[in-house]
Amino acid sequence: MSRRKKRVATVSLAGCFGCHMSLLDMDERILDLLEDVEFDRSPLTDFKQFTRRCDIGLVEGGCCNEENVHTLQEFRNHCDVLVAVGQCAIMGGLPVMRNAIMHSDDPLRECLDEAYASSPRVYNPSNQIPNDPALPLLLDKVYTCVDVVKIDYQIPGCPPSGDVLYAALSALIHDRPPELDHASIRYD
Repeated sequence: MSRRKKRVATVSLAGCFGCHMSLLDMDERILDLLEDVEFDRSPLTDFKQFTRRCDIGLVEGGCCNEENVHTLQEFRNHCDVLVAVGQCAIMGGLPVMRNAIMHSDDPLRECLDEAYASSPRVYNPSNQIPNDPALPLLLDKVYTCVDVVKIDYQIPGCPPSGDVLYAALSALIHDRPPELDHASIRYD
């Protein structure tokens, strides 16, 4: 009797897709995983919606806009185990730097002004800040995944290596917690 394949979903929020590239860095071992895994909603499958409940959700990136928050909450609601992958998901990564540079009563406005209007490295003679209704509403600051939902496991790295992701996924698909030794997640 064959065992049911685990359903895995992945997403990149406010991240660079580096963690997804590390999934591909598993090389031929990804074929071994496919014996035990079906990918659901993921950039790897181009499925934009969940087709059914998933066993494991992998989330890279933090939350800098309301769409990120909605997507993360949707992952929490549709995945039995939710894993924050990479420094952006765990600590905010580079996007969280905007949290430290805001000093006014309207820090989001200050950040947008610096990015689009007042920076000496920006050419924008109209000083127009993007405000199209189709753009997701920016949050007051960048939030980590654990700030928004319950996270079951965290896999550090920027990005974590394909070896680390393979070891973690292999454990999770066999109903074991990932046990990553210090040497495999040391980045100095």
